[in-house]
Amino acid sequence: MDFRWPPPPDGRPDRFRPPVNRGPQTGRPTLPAPPTELLATPHGVELECLTTGSGDPVTVFAHGLASGMAETRPLGSAVAGRRIFFQFRGHGRSAAPPGRWTYRDLARDLRAVADLHGATRALGVSLGAGALCRLLADNPGRFERVVFFLPAVLDQARPRAAHRRLAELLEAVDGGDPAEVAEAVALEAPAAVRNTPAVWSYLRQRIEQLMRDGLSEGLAELPEQVPVTDRTDLRQVTAPALVIACRGDELHPVEVAEQLAAALPAAALHVYDRPGILWTDRADLRDRIAGFLNDQRRSDRR
Repeated sequence: MDFRWPPPPDGRPDRFRPPVNRGPQTGRPTLPAPPTELLATPHGVELECLTTGSGDPVTVFAHGLASGMAETRPLGSAVAGRRIFFQFRGHGRSAAPPGRWTYRDLARDLRAVADLHGATRALGVSLGAGALCRLLADNPGRFERVVFFLPAVLDQARPRAAHRRLAELLEAVDGGDPAEVAEAVALEAPAAVRNTPAVWSYLRQRIEQLMRDGLSEGLAELPEQVPVTDRTDLRQVTAPALVIACRGDELHPVEVAEQLAAALPAAALHVYDRPGILWTDRADLRDRIAGFLNDQRRSDRR
């Protein structure tokens, strides 16, 4: 393998050494995680939450599978008002209730966080986009504005690559070897930037969180499921929606984003030309999301 963890002082992968709790010697330092709280929900599942910003409106951010709040926070950096980030069940410090989990369970997590904080807008990433689809199919007027970033699945099964990637990550985390976890997580960054200081900094934070909190085995069955059985269930959603995708991402096919945008009555679709846009087009992505969510025009339904 050409990737070993952690990097030596010159920022290039070399040989394995036990991880240390400090920032990389090149690039931006790893910042300490902000304090979070455990939120008691009406359906009995405690969820880890983080609130930033102040005032109205309130936006809730739902992360992707085996991801978390750290990965969604950059998407809200320019969004006005209060921003609520949370961990789905089985992620971070959130509870992992027994039994088989479905997108309806994830939608309940998302709805509970939104209701308890009075959120009128929502952004979902990958798995979070699926949970947002399920919530809106059941409650089409719940939000005034919604963003779907890299939707992975709608009413047809995910690509097999998603099953394989998640299985490898779960196995690595369960094995407790930081180097193996790093190998699995590194695939989230484009190959062109994978050995840069910024990516090493990101990997340190990601690996420390995964080694500390782990991932629940209950997540393993989610890639086999779909959020809605019929995309026409979303035809009653009248809130303005922004759907964002990128070409060349095997886990988040452009076709899914196109189908979702076509199913929503008031949706705009934007497709980037290459994958890894959080690394290659972050400023444009942040401004695009903020420009849409900060628009003062509101739909008439909630």
